[in-house]
Amino acid sequence: MSDHKRLIKSTGVISLATFVSRILGLIREAVIAFLFGAGLSADAFFVAFRIPNMLRRLLAEGALSASFIPVFTEYYRRDGEDSAWELASAMVCLLSVLLAAAAVSGVLAAPLIVKIVAPGFKSVSNKQQLTILLTRIIFPYIFCIGLTALFMGILNSLGHFFAPAISPALLNICMIGSALYLAPHLSQPALGLAIGVLLGGAAQLLLQIPFLKKKGFKFRISFNFRHPGVRKVGRLMLPSLFGLAVYEINGLIDTLLASFLPPGSVSYLNYGNRLVQLPLGLFGVALGTAILPALSHKAADGDIAGLKDTFNVGLRLVLFLSIPAMAGLMALRYPIVELLFLRGQFDHNALVGSASALFYYAVGLCAYAGVKVIVPVFYSLQDTKTPVKLSIIAMIANIFFNLILMWPLKHGGLALGTALASILNMTVLIFYLRKRLGLLGGRKILKSVARITLASLAMGVFCLFAIKYTNFTVYTLGVKLLVMAGYILGGGMVFIGASYLLGSEELHLLKRDIKR
Repeated sequence: MSDHKRLIKSTGVISLATFVSRILGLIREAVIAFLFGAGLSADAFFVAFRIPNMLRRLLAEGALSASFIPVFTEYYRRDGEDSAWELASAMVCLLSVLLAAAAVSGVLAAPLIVKIVAPGFKSVSNKQQLTILLTRIIFPYIFCIGLTALFMGILNSLGHFFAPAISPALLNICMIGSALYLAPHLSQPALGLAIGVLLGGAAQLLLQIPFLKKKGFKFRISFNFRHPGVRKVGRLMLPSLFGLAVYEINGLIDTLLASFLPPGSVSYLNYGNRLVQLPLGLFGVALGTAILPALSHKAADGDIAGLKDTFNVGLRLVLFLSIPAMAGLMALRYPIVELLFLRGQFDHNALVGSASALFYYAVGLCAYAGVKVIVPVFYSLQDTKTPVKLSIIAMIANIFFNLILMWPLKHGGLALGTALASILNMTVLIFYLRKRLGLLGGRKILKSVARITLASLAMGVFCLFAIKYTNFTVYTLGVKLLVMAGYILGGGMVFIGASYLLGSEELHLLKRDIKR
C-alpha cells in the first residue's frame, strides 16, 4: 500500500468514526439548547466543562500524543515490542499519579478556577456558586481522559485508529442520556450534565482496553520514572504542552471577556464553536491524527524527502476539504443553527447570537485545520519548541484582536479575533517549516488553494441563492431536514463540478484511492 493511499485510508477511518462522534455531539448540544437554552445554567455548565475539556484537548489531541507517538514508534521500530511495552507501562503508572493529583487539586481549587475563568459571573445571583459545584463534579473526568489519551497514542502508533476516534461518541451518549433521563429528576438539572461527563470519561477509558490487549500490550506495574524513554517524552511534552496551553488560553480569554458581555454570550460562543468543530474534527483532527505516525516513521528512517511529500499531500487534502466547509458554514449559518437548536428554551435571540459566532469562527476554519497538519511535522522531527514560540505570538495577537473587536461586534468580535489569530499562526508555522526543511512545494499548494477557493465561492453563491428562494423558517422539522440535505448535496455537487473543471489534483487523488 502506498504512503498516500495508507494516509487517505487512515484518515477515512478516523473521519468516519469522528463523524459519528461529532453528529452525536451536535445532538448533545441540541438537547442542552432545548433544556437549558442560553441562560444561567447553560453558561455555568459550559464554563465548568471548559477546564477539564481543555485538558482533554491538550492530552488527547495534543501534547501527550505528539510527544509519545514519535518516541514509542522509535522504540518499537528500533528495539522491538518488549522495549516499547516497557516504556508504555512506565508512562501509564507515571500518568496515573499525575492525573490523580491534578483531579484532587482541581476539586479543591474550583472556587479560584471559576473566579479566574469567569469573573463576570459574580455579578449574577447564584451563577458563580452553581459553576463551582459543577466544576467540582466534572474535574475527576481528567483522570479517565488522560489515560485514554495515552492508550489512544499507543493504538495510533500501531496503526489502529477506529477505537480512539469513536470513543468521544460514548461521552456524547452518556451526556445525552443523563440530560434527558437524569437531569429532570434533580433539584438542579445541570448536575445531570456533569454526572454524564464523568460516566462518559469512564466509558472512553474502558473502550480502549480490549483493543490494547488485542495488539499485545503487556502491562506491568512500573515506577521506573527515570526510564530514558519516559524522560524523553517528558522533555518533548513540556514545551508542546505549553504551546498547546497557549492555544487553549485563547479560548479561556474568550470566555473571560464574554463573561462581561450580555448574558448568553458564553453560550453563543459555545454553540458557534461546536458547529465549527464538526468539519474541523472530520478533516483537520482526522488528518492530523493519521499523519503524525506516518511522519514519525519517515523521520525515524531519515527520509526527509518522503516526509515533505507526505506533508504536502496532507496539507492540500485538508485545505481541499476545509475551505468549502468554511464557505458552507458561513452561507448556511442561520438555517443550520435554526435546524439544530431553535426549540424549547433556545429562542430567536439565541439563534441570531449563535449564528453570528458561527460566521466569525468559520473565517478561520481552514487555518484551524491547517495547523493540525503542519504542527505534527515539527513533532515528528521531535521539535516541540518552535510551535510553542509561534503559538505565543498567536496568543498575543488573539488578545489584541479581541480587545479591538469585542466592543463593536460583541461576542462575534471574540470569535473573529480567534479566527484571525489562527490564520496568523498557520502563516508563520509554514514560514518556519520552510526555513527548517527547505522547499515544501509551495507553488503547488498555492495553485491548489486558488482552485479550491474559486470552487468554494461557486458553492457559496449556490447556497445563498438556494436560501433566498426557499422559505426555510416556515417548514416543519422533517421538511427542514430534507431542505438542508438539498442545500448540502447541491452545494457539494457544485463544488465537485467546479473542482473538476478547474483540474483539481486533490479531487483526482481522493477519487482514485476511494475507488480502490
